Amino acid sequence: MITSDLMRFTLASASAHKMRSGLTALGIGIGVTAVVLLTSIGEGLQQYLLAEFTQFGTNIISVTPGKSETFGASTAALNTTRPLSLADAEALNRVPYVTHTNGAVMGNAEVEGNGRSRRTQVGGAGPNMPLVLSFNVTLGKFLPPDDLAAPRPFAVLGSKMRTELFDSRNPLGERIRIGGSRFRVIGVMESKGTILGFDLDDMVYIPTTRALELFNKDGLNEINILYDPSASTEEVEAGIRRMMIARHGGEDFTVTTQEQMLDVLGSVLNILQIAVAGLGGISLLVGGVGIFTIMTIAVRERTSEIGLVRSLGAVRRDVRRIFLVESILLAGLGGVGGLICGGLIVETIKIFIPALPLRYSIPYAMAAEIVAVLIGLLAGVAPAQKAANLDPVNALRTE
Repeated sequence: MITSDLMRFTLASASAHKMRSGLTALGIGIGVTAVVLLTSIGEGLQQYLLAEFTQFGTNIISVTPGKSETFGASTAALNTTRPLSLADAEALNRVPYVTHTNGAVMGNAEVEGNGRSRRTQVGGAGPNMPLVLSFNVTLGKFLPPDDLAAPRPFAVLGSKMRTELFDSRNPLGERIRIGGSRFRVIGVMESKGTILGFDLDDMVYIPTTRALELFNKDGLNEINILYDPSASTEEVEAGIRRMMIARHGGEDFTVTTQEQMLDVLGSVLNILQIAVAGLGGISLLVGGVGIFTIMTIAVRERTSEIGLVRSLGAVRRDVRRIFLVESILLAGLGGVGGLICGGLIVETIKIFIPALPLRYSIPYAMAAEIVAVLIGLLAGVAPAQKAANLDPVNALRTE
């Protein structure tokens, strides 16, 4: 049987049993739709988180207190032999290729102003924080480079904090109280939104030394370091380690580069995406079982047809090809339908829920279609072999 005749015969057979063919393709289509939808969520989440992490720049290194063998900000400040200090942050400015540093302290305090009060996050920061974290001031100015030991009581509000306390009024020069201490507002930060559930706009920034006093801490939470993007990250990291070891007498700190953060984040998200693709793959397997069942039933229903084809000169190989091609065709068409349906669902979600990060994953979509065809091939092997092994004479006698 020539290929053109084989294709015409297969298409005619599939068209003659529209309901059966449609149900067969539907199972695969649902699986591919699930893969497209789930991987779009995973890909969208990955791009969203990467954008959130890189909005502060990619040439940043963080030093946190305590030696940690794993990724992440260490919580071992109580176990460190020597807390991080503002002097450490100043010393790190002398490391080759380092351009700016910022010693940071975080805490929670009651903020009062304009007859209103609100408990929120208070960040201790240095004058270089906007440069280090790419965080601009939209009104007024940021904290000036005062004496580290006795900085003036200035405060800079986050955009949301400004609205909560002063509505649309200009807050510059206004007095506020933070944890019982008085500060004067000298600036308002640009809106940065929320990152991983942490609202950067609902904050107040004060000098690091005053934050240490306010929260009764003896050391910094971390030191953020901005370095020349043309420099080697490994070289800068090595310089930071040498400087910190020389000052602390040992490696009682953790150095984390932005690349390490992104690599670990990417690994976690890739595992998540593979997991959700696996869930869609389960649906594809279910669709494959459906194809096997339907094709097995089709062999019984078309026994006399098989006998007729064999009597007209078709050999076993031709019969086997007829059923295999039909199985692959139905799986392929179901996969294409699933891709279209999945795309429509993604676009609909984007319209009605624009805040949900969705992004097509073309490699996973192509892989889903290829897997769908392979499943169709594998599911059709046994029924096709069964059809090919039928005795032509006995097959013709079947009604």
